[in-house]
Amino acid sequence: MAAKQRQATQRVSQVAAEQPGAEPRRRGPRAGTENARRGGVAVREKYGLDFFARIGAIGGKKVRERRGADFYADIGRIGGQRTRETLGAGHYERIGRMGGFRQRKRERQTDHS
Repeated sequence: MAAKQRQATQRVSQVAAEQPGAEPRRRGPRAGTENARRGGVAVREKYGLDFFARIGAIGGKKVRERRGADFYADIGRIGGQRTRETLGAGHYERIGRMGGFRQRKRERQTDHS
């Protein structure tokens, strides 16, 4: 089985070498497919949910070390600009109202308890 995978990888690499600018195909199933989902389920069953939290934290620390804290401010600003471009400024008014409504609802529930 490993020999077949190696041969397939070599063929993909050869094709990629013949086509300048083409990236070699990544190993494993394509993201979003049923096979990818089953692979994720298998990893979850084998290692547990805490595994994902641990590796996510490790990845987050690496990003912070390599790019610094300003990186997060930059990507947040870019994301906010894109949201404003696609959904409009009224979007922020709507979500602000929803947040205020939920907060008032929580306050009323704690007052009656």
